[in-house]
Amino acid sequence: MVKQIRPAILMIIVMTVITGFIYPLGITGVAQIIFPHQANGSLIKKDGKIIGSALIGQNFSSDKYFHGRPSATSEPDPKDPTKTISVPYAADNSVGSNLGPTSKALIDRVKADAAKLQAENPGVPVPVDLVTTSASGLDPDITPAAALFQVPRVAKARHLPEAQLRQFVQDHTAPRVLGLFGEEHVNVLKLNLALDAQAAK
Repeated sequence: MVKQIRPAILMIIVMTVITGFIYPLGITGVAQIIFPHQANGSLIKKDGKIIGSALIGQNFSSDKYFHGRPSATSEPDPKDPTKTISVPYAADNSVGSNLGPTSKALIDRVKADAAKLQAENPGVPVPVDLVTTSASGLDPDITPAAALFQVPRVAKARHLPEAQLRQFVQDHTAPRVLGLFGEEHVNVLKLNLALDAQAAK
């Protein structure tokens, strides 16, 4: 009996040390050397202060900023912990909406968002990613079409020519990886920071 138990216990200890300590520390060390920015969360700084991550969306509401996708994340209500309240882009609670395509609440919310956007830019089709949430609820990117759709509002708020702002969006559109993988996208936080930096000049 002891002969069988001893190797099993020894194997548990050895594998715990290897897979629980040596491997994670080794991979962390390699990542810090090769990809330090990504390994530390792709953090974005402004004036020496961390203001966000390129991987997590932020809730921009001002007309002078481009807006990201809707976020379905929520947090416990501080007034009543048994309930939850909507907290867009809550990074500690990444989750998509549980509402299905036949949900009246989802249909009403999408219709209301689409109507608001249509009033903002009449006659232009509303890009789907401006009215739908992502699976994580934290998507930091939008399609180029979604960014271009918002150009009239941002241009008006910032007193900029629309043509100049369209070119600005195109200049800040990330291409497909190796020209093959993924889709072209615009990081909303990076775009807004670049816009502020240009305005400061």
